[in-house]
Amino acid sequence: MFRKILIANRGEIALRVIRACREMGIRSVAVHSTSDADAMHVRMADEAICIGPPPAADSYLSIPSIISACEIAGAEAIHPGYGFLSENPKFVRIVEDHALTFIGPSSEHIGMMGDKITAKETMRGLGVPCVPGSEGGVADAEAARRIAGEIGYPVIVKATAGGGGRGMKLARSAGEIEMAFQTARAEAKAAFGNPEVYIEKYLSRPRHIEIQVFGDGRGGAVHLGERDCSLQRRHQKVLEEAPSPALDTETRARIGGICAEAVARLGYAGAGTIEFLYEDGEFYFIEMNTRLQVEHPVTEAVYGVDLVREQIRVAAGLPLSFTQADLVPQGHAIEVRLNAERLPSFTPCPGMVKTFHAPGGLGVRMDSALYGGYVIPPYYDSLIAKLIVHGRDRDEALARLSRALGELIIDGVDSTLPLFHALLEEPDILHGDYTIHWLERFLAQRLH
Repeated sequence: MFRKILIANRGEIALRVIRACREMGIRSVAVHSTSDADAMHVRMADEAICIGPPPAADSYLSIPSIISACEIAGAEAIHPGYGFLSENPKFVRIVEDHALTFIGPSSEHIGMMGDKITAKETMRGLGVPCVPGSEGGVADAEAARRIAGEIGYPVIVKATAGGGGRGMKLARSAGEIEMAFQTARAEAKAAFGNPEVYIEKYLSRPRHIEIQVFGDGRGGAVHLGERDCSLQRRHQKVLEEAPSPALDTETRARIGGICAEAVARLGYAGAGTIEFLYEDGEFYFIEMNTRLQVEHPVTEAVYGVDLVREQIRVAAGLPLSFTQADLVPQGHAIEVRLNAERLPSFTPCPGMVKTFHAPGGLGVRMDSALYGGYVIPPYYDSLIAKLIVHGRDRDEALARLSRALGELIIDGVDSTLPLFHALLEEPDILHGDYTIHWLERFLAQRLH
């Protein structure tokens, strides 16, 4: 087992990894920019090293700085958290070249799944159901028109190297396809440095269902059920729950088995998430995230496992500590993402947190790096807290969420807390009857 792990991240996810290390008797090393010198992850780690100025490109995304911090601290392994360098195959190769262990999958698997076209082709070959679409990238507008006509409108044009909703354009008819193609290419080149796009069938009322998988790197793998992440704004998840209100036990076992088998055949090591659109009883693969997800706590609550601990164990060469038969879901869990943003515009709202009071009680978990007097910097993602609740069933989880939201105090900066109070008054949310388009329509009607 590792003696010391460096955490190449910040905020609540860095704290999450520090906690797992502490329970395992492993020393933790935090890295931080100058603007994060007073951050909670810096205070909680066993050691802390400054790696640069506030811009992420000069600190949390600086590979030389992170490798140097490892050498200074004598860390043997790096946990990337999520975001930043967590899905950068170049970073993984450099880590390995320095005789360090990357706590995550191989650079080969990260690169394979980081390219949307390669990922889709790979998954199709492994028996994972995929959205009807182009075979590879689309060369020009004429090809886009022909392929879209074969698929049938509406279609969506997507950046091959895309993510976060960038480089995605909808074409509802033949008259819109050329503009969608050209705009998506331009956005893709600007955002990712790669203009290549592909085309898929656009589903009108899908849910976003993702399957948590875990591979041992030796051809063994399990799944830990699904998370429903359909409540989204601009393709960014806002609320996640497990299990999905839309799936039954048989469907869950079927798609979970398909995903676990695919991961096993890949020889994948560590945590991963296979994401689908789900409509009319059918699953359509959209991407695989080769890292820990922001919403991993809902799976931990339902299955009673520590996914970060398991990541560390597998990276250290140990076998999985559970089998598929051990993984029996219990109850229902919901996570809401709280951002330092001003409603209704969702404008980032950095500044000093005057008062922070986390809710507590049975079935309530708060993952946050906030504290009274902390100054939220303007340089990074606006996510400031994740509130996770667990109950014996969905109704109890919703009741606990309502109670916990009422106890939560974040004073001094605006946050998205009022949004969740409003959502819990909506019958569709209470009944679990929503799709990936529901929240955008709700916001258009109620908050603007």
